[in-house]
Amino acid sequence: MNRIVHCVVFVYLIVTNLAVAQFYDDSLTKAERDSIYISETESNYEKPKVLHAEPLYIDLIRDLGARKGEREWNIGMGMIDHDRYDAYEALIEYEWAPIDRLGLEIEIPVQFYIPLEDVPIDSIPASRIESLKLAAQWSFFVSEKLKTTFALGYIHEFELTNFRSFGSPFLYGNLFNPFFIGAKRWGNNFHTLIYTGPRIFYSARQERLETEYEMHTNFHYMISGTRNFIGIEINKYFNPDFFDITLRPQMRVAFADNLLIGIVPSIPIERKSERLGMFLRVIWEPKHH
Repeated sequence: MNRIVHCVVFVYLIVTNLAVAQFYDDSLTKAERDSIYISETESNYEKPKVLHAEPLYIDLIRDLGARKGEREWNIGMGMIDHDRYDAYEALIEYEWAPIDRLGLEIEIPVQFYIPLEDVPIDSIPASRIESLKLAAQWSFFVSEKLKTTFALGYIHEFELTNFRSFGSPFLYGNLFNPFFIGAKRWGNNFHTLIYTGPRIFYSARQERLETEYEMHTNFHYMISGTRNFIGIEINKYFNPDFFDITLRPQMRVAFADNLLIGIVPSIPIERKSERLGMFLRVIWEPKHH
């Protein structure tokens, strides 16, 4: 766990220094800084779009109010410390907007589990390519006056069998995940967002459905005139038998116009076997018209 804490502190110090350096630009007034990036995002286009801060762990399929031609590559890497093993996660995803306000995404997440000393490998979860994830998101309400956007989306995950029994069967099950997003910007800097919906898993082997619900609340402060922000993502999952909540404070900083880095520590509230974790997201946006 110490190595996770050290990594979190080290990366946060670097990102904080970069964010502060961009914030203190004496050549601009605060009002000018407030309006620069908002104006770039929302102006000079037929259909309205409201600038919202996007959470870094449970991220959106595409920007709310997406515009045709927008696209983005994401690479994510993370680690969570458990009492008997370390869990490593990685993902690669591509998202794009084929038409205005519709975002699509393809993602492949991977999980690796490394036992601690003297822990039998058969007693911990098996590593696997978690799934093939396909998703869509439609922003059906966009109001520049209210600084508010509502969206509906759907994620379908083809869950794959772990490496120990890979191929027997190849497909472990399906995850059906419709969701709703509501986001509002308060003034120029403060952002709130709610992401919620059911997660319905069908096991091909057991031929049964399991349902849980997710409710993610997000609060962010975007630094004036930049794409940098700090905030917190509160991830909640529940059904009649359990309730799980994880706090994920986070920070994003732009290293270039089309390259952003996000750092996300995770703090579980009640999980007895799960401890601190860290997640890093690299975001690259190819140029579009």
